[in-house]
Amino acid sequence: MSRVLVFRELPDDLLARLAAAHDVTAANPRKPEQREAFMAALPAAQALIGSSFPITEALLDQAPLLEAISSVSVGVDNYPLASLKTRGIVLCHTPGVLTETTADTIFTLMLATCRRVLELASLVREGRWTRNIGEDLFGWDVHHKTVAILGFGRIGQAVARRAALGFGMRVLYTNRSPVRAPDLEGKAQHVPLAQALADADIVVSTLPLTPETHHLINDATLAQMRPGAFFINGSRGGVVDSSALLRALDSGHLRGAGLDVFEPEPLPLDSPLRTHPRVTPLPHAGSATHETRRVMAEMAVDNVLAVLDGRTPPAAYPL
Repeated sequence: MSRVLVFRELPDDLLARLAAAHDVTAANPRKPEQREAFMAALPAAQALIGSSFPITEALLDQAPLLEAISSVSVGVDNYPLASLKTRGIVLCHTPGVLTETTADTIFTLMLATCRRVLELASLVREGRWTRNIGEDLFGWDVHHKTVAILGFGRIGQAVARRAALGFGMRVLYTNRSPVRAPDLEGKAQHVPLAQALADADIVVSTLPLTPETHHLINDATLAQMRPGAFFINGSRGGVVDSSALLRALDSGHLRGAGLDVFEPEPLPLDSPLRTHPRVTPLPHAGSATHETRRVMAEMAVDNVLAVLDGRTPPAAYPL
């Protein structure tokens, strides 16, 4: 029986499944009243399971027995990958199960931003809808426009299917190499970044956060986008230089931005992005449906149980 430290809430039945096989401590360090219990459990922990909390090298130093981390997420930017490899700690994540849900969220942001849904909903809620709206509140069509998708993994391809097959959009994408996707044959074109930015009415980021993609969206790349374009980020906040994005919005070079992710998170109350009239913000809700979060938790539990049982986990992250 190993000692498992759960650092984010899991459904009761999954927690019970873990506890039936191992000695489990549940303590969420993001909650001040549980931080001490989390730190106290680290030295004996052989496995961690959770998400949305940075596991730093300093924390790893406090966990000398650690064998595995099972993240309830696809992204792994909260973990020091090189250090995990050096220490021989297995890292697992939950790819695949949130692809369609996250693509739904990204497309929702695209529609809401282009059609100014937040502004129009506020007009009704606040009792300011007293006549037919005029051109000052008109939005912009999404169908038949050109969308550039930065990054063409599972989520990028899922967004492309919605765009090309559902909305008749011209789809451009950037990736290290062309991607073979039979259902998008002839409907998605691999192009260089500069061309994608220059030709698109809407630019969507589905990129992972890496040293190469950190602040890829900056003053220079934003300037390459056509005037009046929209930017949608459903990937990681660190892909975007927020100050540069604000300058592009304030100048009117961009018509709007739909953002599900920020740097940092949660978004500080004094951030101009929170209330900017051209921004449609969401609280990192890409996979936040009851169904998807349940499946993610199940996969994370399967991962940690497999590692502790000496089996190959369903989804080990390649270190």
